[in-house]
Amino acid sequence: MASKILIVDDEESIRETISDILKDDGYEVITAADGEEGQKKALLEDIDAVILDVLLPKKGGMDVLSYMHGELPLIPAIIISGHGDIKMAVEAMKRGAFDFIEKPLSIERILSAVRNAVKMKELQMENLNLKSKLEKPVVFIGESPSIRLILESLPNIAQSNASVLITGENGTGKELIARMIHNQSQRKNFPFIGVNCASIPENLIESELFGYERGAFTGAFKQRKGKFESANRGTIFLDEIGDLSLSAQAKVLRVIQEREIERVGGNGTVKIDVRILAATNKNLDNEIREARFRQDLFYRLNVIPISIPPLRERKEDIPLLAANFIEDFNLKNEKSIALSKKALNALSRRFWAGNVRELKNFVERLAILSGKGLIDANDVLKQGRPDDAQLEENYVQQALKDAKQEFEKNLITDRLIRFHYNITKASESLGIDRTYLHKKIKELDIQEESYFPSRRGDRGGLS
Repeated sequence: MASKILIVDDEESIRETISDILKDDGYEVITAADGEEGQKKALLEDIDAVILDVLLPKKGGMDVLSYMHGELPLIPAIIISGHGDIKMAVEAMKRGAFDFIEKPLSIERILSAVRNAVKMKELQMENLNLKSKLEKPVVFIGESPSIRLILESLPNIAQSNASVLITGENGTGKELIARMIHNQSQRKNFPFIGVNCASIPENLIESELFGYERGAFTGAFKQRKGKFESANRGTIFLDEIGDLSLSAQAKVLRVIQEREIERVGGNGTVKIDVRILAATNKNLDNEIREARFRQDLFYRLNVIPISIPPLRERKEDIPLLAANFIEDFNLKNEKSIALSKKALNALSRRFWAGNVRELKNFVERLAILSGKGLIDANDVLKQGRPDDAQLEENYVQQALKDAKQEFEKNLITDRLIRFHYNITKASESLGIDRTYLHKKIKELDIQEESYFPSRRGDRGGLS
């Protein structure tokens, strides 16, 4: 694939001449006649180098250079000028220019500068790739059937560009799965941008996601790219998507549909190429029924669903996780601490309401406070909360007692919603008569208004 070069010069003859030279040498070329157009194309196009005149209409070349050095540091800029001197060349280099060429331009000088600039960018990308490979790989630890099924599906999921919705309780590893999808995808050499939607105040979420223009609001002293724009050509991970406001949900939906964003305070749109991975610990079906989450956005995000089970449902993974956490602790702190088999069994019997995150913190606390090389079951019992065992026992009893009732309530509610509370159709779908369905609705305390707020006071299909 040919390298793409951007030429920014207000003189058409110079743009055409340089374009012809570069095209003859096998480059793809795009041009701009002023600074504003050049800056926009530098941002939107996938370019490998820019040739930039100093004196330009609308926005000077030095200002464009400063912008690129701050926002697009990997793109080398070659400055050209017919009024250059040593002082200007030094200033250009200070602002991040790759090279400085005085007019009239030499064909050999232009070609040499462009080849070197493109080569430098390639080396920078190789260095970034090498650095990412040297870093500890992202691994999801688990051999339980449910986890094996997820991990086996990741390579196929990663090779697509479809949106993924990852659900699970807090601490189950939703972001880890998202990072693994990114790292196995063709976007792995481009950014992975994580956004915790629950941690950003509602009045700031749009500027964080979509960026803003200078002067858009008090304190907006310069233009700033948002998370979507920063993730261009890569992946954006929208954690706790269920906490987004309805107005922000509408804008995220538009981004998915149009593949473009509009900065706060801006008039134009910016095209983006981003894969969206989202996660939530909420039941989005319930959020939709309560009119707190857009159904159309749910369908757009839930193209590929991944549900991560809580740790209490995959206890066979606990010893593997605990051993890994001890190994990490030993490496970081130059220790030689081990967990006995009885300690691992004791860890496996605990409830772990906080899932993998809680287990990791607990194991680290054991390693710090035990004061010995081999941690046994007594150490686990000493450091555990007094109510842990009771918490687990209560959970088991509740699950055995209420599982059937909860299943019935969810199934009947689903059919009622699907058939818009038409009792006849819902009962036929369930294979029971109308009278029995009425009885179960009353017995399970299924309230129509809980799911159709707009019809409160109108019992419609239930009469």
